[in-house]
Amino acid sequence: MSSLGHLQVLVFLCALLFYSADSRKPQLLHDIGSEDGAKGTRWAVLVAGSKSYYNYRHQADICHAYQVLRKGGLKDENIIVFMYDDIAFNPENPRPGVIINKPDGGDVYEGVPKDYTGEAVNVKNFYNVILGNESGIRGGSGKVVKSGPNDDIFIYYADHGSPGLLSMPDGEDVHAKDFIKVLEKMHNLKRYRKMVIYVEACESGSIFEGILKTNLSIFAVTASNASENSYGIYCGGDYPSPPPEYHGVCLGDVFSVSWLEDSERHDMSKETLKQQYQVVKRRTGSDADPEMSSHVSYFGSEELLKDYLVSYIGTNPKNENFTSAGFTASPISTSSLVNTRDIPLLYLQSKIQISPIGSPEIQELQKKLFEEMNHRKQIDQNIIEILRLSLKQTNVLNLLTSTRTTGQPLVDDWDCFKTLVNSFKNHCVATMDYGLKYTGALANICNIGVDVKQTVSAIEQAYFIVRLKNQEKRRSRRSDKNLKDSLLSGELSDGRRRARDQNGVPRGHLAVYVGDEMQRFVIPTKYLQYPEFKVLMDEVADEFGYEHEGGIHIPCEESVFEEILIRYMSCDKKK
Repeated sequence: MSSLGHLQVLVFLCALLFYSADSRKPQLLHDIGSEDGAKGTRWAVLVAGSKSYYNYRHQADICHAYQVLRKGGLKDENIIVFMYDDIAFNPENPRPGVIINKPDGGDVYEGVPKDYTGEAVNVKNFYNVILGNESGIRGGSGKVVKSGPNDDIFIYYADHGSPGLLSMPDGEDVHAKDFIKVLEKMHNLKRYRKMVIYVEACESGSIFEGILKTNLSIFAVTASNASENSYGIYCGGDYPSPPPEYHGVCLGDVFSVSWLEDSERHDMSKETLKQQYQVVKRRTGSDADPEMSSHVSYFGSEELLKDYLVSYIGTNPKNENFTSAGFTASPISTSSLVNTRDIPLLYLQSKIQISPIGSPEIQELQKKLFEEMNHRKQIDQNIIEILRLSLKQTNVLNLLTSTRTTGQPLVDDWDCFKTLVNSFKNHCVATMDYGLKYTGALANICNIGVDVKQTVSAIEQAYFIVRLKNQEKRRSRRSDKNLKDSLLSGELSDGRRRARDQNGVPRGHLAVYVGDEMQRFVIPTKYLQYPEFKVLMDEVADEFGYEHEGGIHIPCEESVFEEILIRYMSCDKKK
């Protein structure tokens, strides 16, 4: 054979070797395809479900995720972003127009699409976007996931959560059962080939546990199991600490920054979902202090564990020589983590520490901190009262913390759960960040099998009772100490009237002191028309000689008076 012939054979063998090696590489983004060889597209939906500057971390997480996906090769037309967009140019942001996700990190905000911002960040738009239903969209860019049976979808949701739901900035929340129904509908409509979902939220495991089927080709990873908090990171006092100007905010969430930083560090065409899950689980959790860390969990179709990240998150060519096999992430010190429900308190306390003593600014911050703590106390009181009224028993504390066996869904009657959560949110919780922690107790009420309408009524009544108690406690602290003595000693009517005016009892209302502890209520005088209350008034008048229009003391159990008061409220509603 001539030298030319040898050269031709050598070129042919080299080409064959190159083709063989290339065929063993994991499929890149543009090579995603189905078993029949049809090519597919990768889609991504990124959701930051909160608002307000103290929730900085959620939008920082989402913006960072966008940058990872773009560098991974995904086009803007296939990335859909939900975020309230009130952080980058917030007056409190020390770097206007810039968002960072770690202490030494660069700007992750630049270039992020503003598909759905402000009030357009809502549950209806979210569902319609992933379903590809353009006609159902209200506000925003109108962009939806136009996927088909050969496409892969990645959904990343960062926000507050609680047993059974994920928050939205305004309006209705994402309820677990509703979300699963949407995913099942997508499966039935053949809207995807495979789907991966990452969720950063407290109790996020409850969104999928016991209700996400394993035959949907969906793999979901959550920051925590069904009954524990998730944690913020890169907060003040951490190491590495955020720049000093970021007082009181956490730049990220530990689960989120773990998977994002892992994706940036590795070649995603060589790292599988299972490998990333193991890395993130190690970094997020701590066996040494399990009470101050969360346990990353996964649900759904385990066969996706072997898939490479490139199919969902993208490639990372600069790390093509880096293999994840030798990489192990150490758990983050729990001393640097902050319970996400405590971050609003951390934010206010940090601002107070750096404010000038005696300044109007520090007075306003102290007022906000006091209001936040009182708000939390009232929510705590509300849920206890709800349990007591709905179950008609006093030993209800175990229902606050009891959870179901691992593998079981949070609740059997999801309609009951949704009804109670919405009622609780509308009546008892001005802001849901803290109140979310009690949705598990509402699920427990449903699991006992109580009447839903009666429980909704109990929620309304509990709100009224707790509010009334707190108002009267505040008033009583400002009242003349001699008032109680005058009530018990039978002081003249005009004396009582002066005391009543002095203590802020509105015209047409009556001050009532109940029980040995003299718990003070202010009720409308029209309640005198109701028979049970009139009997109480007559008994008191016979005993003490009080007039109905003045302040009185009723020596009965507080719970008895509350039950009568509840019946009066019901009468008012029927009129």
